[in-house]
Amino acid sequence: MVNRYFLTFALLALTLVQPAFALTQLETSVDRNPAIEGEYLVLTIKADDDISNGRLDTSALLKDFIVGRTSVNRSTQIVNFDARKETRWQVLLAPKRTGQLIIPALTIDNVSSSPITLTVTAPGSQPAQMKNLFIRSSLSTEQAYVGQLVTYKVKLYLAVELQRGVLSAPNVEGAQLKQLGEDSDSSEIVDGRRYRVIERSYSIVADKPGTLHLSGATFSGDVLIEASRRGGMFSFNESRPMQAQAAPSEITILPIPSQYHGQWLVSDLVVLKEDWTDIDTIEVGTPITRNITLLASNTEQTSLPALTIGLPDGFKMYPEKPKRETFVRDKQVVSQLTQTAAIVPTQAGNYTLPEIRVPWFNYLTQTQEFATLPARTVNVIAASANPVALNPSAATVQPSAGFWPYLSALLAILWLLTLLLWAKARGKTVGKSISPTTSAPQRTTTGLNALHQACQTGHAGHIILALQQYFSQQQGMPMSLSDIAALSPALKYNIDNIQRHAYSPAAQPIDTAALLDAVKQVTTAMQTQPPSALSSLNPS
Repeated sequence: MVNRYFLTFALLALTLVQPAFALTQLETSVDRNPAIEGEYLVLTIKADDDISNGRLDTSALLKDFIVGRTSVNRSTQIVNFDARKETRWQVLLAPKRTGQLIIPALTIDNVSSSPITLTVTAPGSQPAQMKNLFIRSSLSTEQAYVGQLVTYKVKLYLAVELQRGVLSAPNVEGAQLKQLGEDSDSSEIVDGRRYRVIERSYSIVADKPGTLHLSGATFSGDVLIEASRRGGMFSFNESRPMQAQAAPSEITILPIPSQYHGQWLVSDLVVLKEDWTDIDTIEVGTPITRNITLLASNTEQTSLPALTIGLPDGFKMYPEKPKRETFVRDKQVVSQLTQTAAIVPTQAGNYTLPEIRVPWFNYLTQTQEFATLPARTVNVIAASANPVALNPSAATVQPSAGFWPYLSALLAILWLLTLLLWAKARGKTVGKSISPTTSAPQRTTTGLNALHQACQTGHAGHIILALQQYFSQQQGMPMSLSDIAALSPALKYNIDNIQRHAYSPAAQPIDTAALLDAVKQVTTAMQTQPPSALSSLNPS
């Protein structure tokens, strides 16, 4: 009961004696004096009351200073029922000139602060160890060509603990600006003082000749400064705003040299590489995967040209979409373009895959050069009829070949069966001496039924086998896919579609209806042709 009365009395007394707060004092101070021209210092304004943010007018500072970010903090202390409120502003100021500058008196509710005389010296007149935070920047070159990648590096030096902050990229017009990789965190000793260094790199690629103006990277944030309490023997960390900016830079951009020929690519090193299975002989219908990689140092990936891969007649190519990427290796920017394609020989013979050349301009030697892949000779033989030579288990010796050896072995076996069936059918025809006029409809019906059944499966290998069986029966001799495709443009189109479906994962489904229509049209045309006058001279 006694404690309840005492608490009620204390609250009543606190209510009665609580003073009416009013601003009575406005105090200003700076964190350094002398200061350096163009470098930010902190102006602190303290008011002994709770004041709204907009009550402080800093327009008088604009005459001699660049006014940066302003932060506001409020606090309340109660000691022996005595409540004290405080509002603190921290304003970043950068002197515009050297000499004696006056920070004028600031006024709130007719309460004014005292003016401050600030001594401003020229940049570089004070040693670097006096600085707690500063920025340095560098360019890989101050003269570059259109499309050439220039590296802009920024280093933020911190001798104090960073609480929070933002490092902003420089402003530049007429060029592409991108950050390269992640920030690095290290330490350096400058004039005997150890600094924490945060480094960031940017790539700059100019779109047109002229002069590029970079404003310089900027930092804005808060750091912890060791400060001592007034009248006390202990120190504490105080949060203070900081702002810094790197010196501006310029880059001279040169136009493309008039003596250069080809698609423009500027670099200091360009290389072409190829991933190719080292084999001397390839069978018809055996697909080969060809990987070609274009590497360029200090070049943006969008500047890499598309590769032109030529092939002789007798080959078909099914390319994939090229892949582009950029990475940093040993502090060098490297761009890469990878082109993967499956090439399939369609006719036997000796062929030469032509040389691949990519022109580029070496800005170090000021000359045009070429990255090349030499020409390659390939011997293509007819598909083997020996199933042992195309055993799928032997094809798996090279893991990188994927499913192609299995598909090739399957097609070879199916082709062997085709030959055996054709030889058997031809033997029966000769033995029974059946006239062509009576046997042709039966062969046509049987072949078409097999082709219909193969089309229903949708399997490219089955359709190719049935197609070759049918036309071999019709012509009375083995027919390759090239021979069948030569019978009509419609057949050639559909056969190409079947091959794309078999060798390219991204191909469209086989249009079996169109294939059957093309086969029927060719069959009708062959049956309506008059017998040749030389047919009696040909052996049966």
